[in-house]
Amino acid sequence: MGKKRVQVRQVRKQVKPKPAPASGTPAAGQAQRRQRERYVEEGGLLRGRDPEWVLRLGYLSAGIAVACILIAAELIVGPVAPRGLPVRIVAGIIWLIPVVLLVSFVAPGIRLAYRDRSAQAAVVQGQLLGASSVSQSLGLGMIMLKTRGGNETYLVPPEKLTKVPGNVVQVMLSITPNLRYVRSLSVMGQRQVARPEPPMPPSLHRLLQLQVVTPVALAAGAVLGDDIVAFIPMNPDALHAVAALVGAIVLGGGTFGASFLYQRRLTAEVQALVPSS
Repeated sequence: MGKKRVQVRQVRKQVKPKPAPASGTPAAGQAQRRQRERYVEEGGLLRGRDPEWVLRLGYLSAGIAVACILIAAELIVGPVAPRGLPVRIVAGIIWLIPVVLLVSFVAPGIRLAYRDRSAQAAVVQGQLLGASSVSQSLGLGMIMLKTRGGNETYLVPPEKLTKVPGNVVQVMLSITPNLRYVRSLSVMGQRQVARPEPPMPPSLHRLLQLQVVTPVALAAGAVLGDDIVAFIPMNPDALHAVAALVGAIVLGGGTFGASFLYQRRLTAEVQALVPSS
């Protein structure tokens, strides 16, 4: 009997890369939402900070929040308050805006800082790809390493980057597992080339400062706009309460709008500094 040969053809499947979701599509919105959630889960503005410093900031924020709550209670039931119960209620509620902003910005980092107090620092080792004393977080620099898991970027206090050279060396970091604060940085190998450090553009520095200035100015504007109108004599009480609320919205919203426009201008200036390919 003759043997039948079965010819098997191997078909190679060509895998096409998935295109990035266009802006404005549901996929792009979902990706941006997931990115914001991950940003908050990692501590938000407090990511990469010293856990002890974050806890001290938490105590200070708690004191400010208690003071705002006491002022709100005074405006509602205390002797030094606007005339009319509706106006008092509006004036008290507006003073809770700083509390909400403090909780939203500080609480995620404080939760992670408490975990880092008892957690053991992790050790990361990799090949140096680059370093800079400037990052997207105010007051922090960054270092880029090639590790076994891929290219990683870590936020580092600028004073710890002075020992990082410009040549390719092995770097070892000791970081906290939650806030990812770099406790120590060690360079293994010869430091042959000094790392150039260009000056920080003033527009970039002001853009980073807006991350903190904007929520503070928004809260101050809303409180000031409400209290000024609330203590002006006006009748009837319902109209007075509405006028106080409008004053808070106008001054607080105007402050936020001015900050937003200024931020767009600074962003355009920073992008103009980037050399085009």
